[in-house]
Amino acid sequence: MKGRRFMISIDISGKAVLITGATGQLGRVMARTLAKAGGDIIVHYNSNEQKARELVEEIRSIGREALAVSADITDEASIRKMRAEIVDKLRTPDIVVANAVVQYKWTEVLKQSLADYESQFLSCVKQNVMLAQAFVPDMIEKKWGRVIGINTECAMLCDKTTSAYISGKRGMDGVLRVLAKEVGEHGITVNQVAPGWTISENSPAADSDSGYTSRVPLNRRGKDQEIANAVAFLASDLASFISGVYLPVCGGNVMPAI
Repeated sequence: MKGRRFMISIDISGKAVLITGATGQLGRVMARTLAKAGGDIIVHYNSNEQKARELVEEIRSIGREALAVSADITDEASIRKMRAEIVDKLRTPDIVVANAVVQYKWTEVLKQSLADYESQFLSCVKQNVMLAQAFVPDMIEKKWGRVIGINTECAMLCDKTTSAYISGKRGMDGVLRVLAKEVGEHGITVNQVAPGWTISENSPAADSDSGYTSRVPLNRRGKDQEIANAVAFLASDLASFISGVYLPVCGGNVMPAI
């Protein structure tokens, strides 16, 4: 009809979403955003049970189902136990967002503890493999699914002191690209969102950024909501023909080339 406006909205109604590391600031914003898009949210946490419970109540208050589950994302038995709890109390997730990562001290290669490289392998590579093995078979049965890994612009920048972090994130990138090719025939997409340095509770906008924003084409740091928006898009049917993507959300600070 002439003059009529058509609106496109992100809608994941009826989908269950597992977000690992959901009690961190980015995790919480993604949980709220995906809930507002219609998803039922499985809030994974490692130790912050109180924050997880609060987030669950917040999500339920807007009319969505929510469940808090605890697991060590570096341990297979713990992942399997989490899966059993999710199936028993809610249902298998249609969308899995691998967001959790082990924190450590960043330093030069010559000073970095070998244990830090191991922790990044476990939380970036092994986590994604175990989540895929635990939840993708159910997606295959349903002929629909979304796997979204939270990567980083650091994986392309290769700046000083980031070697342990990007060793894990680059390994994660390889696993998820291969997974995208292996499960695509079943209607499952596998993508990655790669945030830049975002404003957060631990790094507020007022903090000095040592010239970071001057190198970003959009001349600012990002917001967690902007990262969550990209995740919501990839989780929706608007992105139904997008798979195998490493999507930087960093104001143009990194630009993958063809």
